[in-house]
Amino acid sequence: MVVHLWVDESTEPAPVRVGFTVSKAVGNAATRNRVKRRLRHLTREHLQSLEGLPGRAALVVRALPAAADSSYAGLGSDLARSLERVSTA
Repeated sequence: MVVHLWVDESTEPAPVRVGFTVSKAVGNAATRNRVKRRLRHLTREHLQSLEGLPGRAALVVRALPAAADSSYAGLGSDLARSLERVSTA
């Protein structure tokens, strides 16, 4: 999974906006939707770690083909690790 974070510090703080990209390389429509639902739920759990960012922020989560075979816990650990990297950068 790849996570991109954009922060605009010149504006007042606002809630973090999140977008998901799950391409056809991940699998068929049912698989892509399952991955997207899991990522959406996991992101809600981890957004508290990004609340301290100054200004507006946009987060884009891009699922790679390996996400189709990942368990819920595996996706969660990948997301947590990715969010930790982008929030400290």
